[in-house]
Amino acid sequence: MIKRLRRRWWLVLLAFLALGALTIVAWIAIAPTTMPEAQAALESDAQITVETEKWLVFRPLGRASRVGLVVYPGGLIDPSAYAPTAKAIASEGYLVAIVPMPLKLAVLGAERARGVLEAFPEVEYWAIGGHSLGGAMAAQFARKHPDLVQGLLLWGAYPSGSDDLSTSNLQVVSLYATRDGLTSLQDIERSRLLLPSDAQFVAIKGGNHAQFGWYGPQRGDNQATISRNAQQAQIVEATLDLLQRLEDGLGGSQSGRQ
Repeated sequence: MIKRLRRRWWLVLLAFLALGALTIVAWIAIAPTTMPEAQAALESDAQITVETEKWLVFRPLGRASRVGLVVYPGGLIDPSAYAPTAKAIASEGYLVAIVPMPLKLAVLGAERARGVLEAFPEVEYWAIGGHSLGGAMAAQFARKHPDLVQGLLLWGAYPSGSDDLSTSNLQVVSLYATRDGLTSLQDIERSRLLLPSDAQFVAIKGGNHAQFGWYGPQRGDNQATISRNAQQAQIVEATLDLLQRLEDGLGGSQSGRQ
C-alpha cells in the first residue's frame, strides 16, 4: 500500500514537472523574433568593437569609457534585439553591455549586472536600465546596490512596489510610449511616487512597446503611429542625456559625446 502511494506521488510529481517544462517551452516559442537590423548591429566596425561571448558588449574604439550602461532585455526578448540601440549609444563614447538572462527572463537574473561592473573597473560611473520586465529588475538592482550605480533608465518600464527609490540619489529617466499596450500610462503615473522627485519622464508620442527594441509585433501591444527609427531616435537621445549628466558629475573636462 505504501509503495503504491509513493509510486503515485512520484507519477503526480513527474506529471507536474512535465507540464511545467511544456509550459516554458510553449511560452518561449511565442517570443517575438528579432529583426535583421539586430543581427547586423552585432558586427564590429570602425567606431565600435562588439563582443558577444558572455554579454553583448559595445566598446568605443580609441578611448576608455568613463561612463557605462548595463541593459536588461524585456521578458522573452532576445538580447540582440537591443543591439542597434546599444551601438548607437556606444558610438557617442559610452560602454554598453546587454545582459542575457536565464530563459530570457530578467527576474531570474536580476543580479547579473554585478559581473559586468566588476569586469570593467575603468568605468567610473554606471547607469543600469532595461525594457519592460528588464527595467523593473534594473530598478531592483539599483535599489539593492546604491553604491554601484548612479543612474537608472526605464524603457517602457517601472519599479515594482517593493522597490521604492524615491529617496535615492539616482539620476533617473523614464521613457514611455503613448501607444504602449503592455505598460500603461497609469502604470507610469503610479511609478512617480517610487522614483526621485527630480526623475525625468519622457513621453514618446505615437510609440509602442515593441519599438523599444528591434523585434516583431507583441501580443497585447498597440499599433505605433510613428516609425521604429523615430522612436529609437528619441530613446537614444534621452539615454545619452542621462549618461552625459553622469559624465558631467565626474568633474572631468572630456565629454562623453564625440
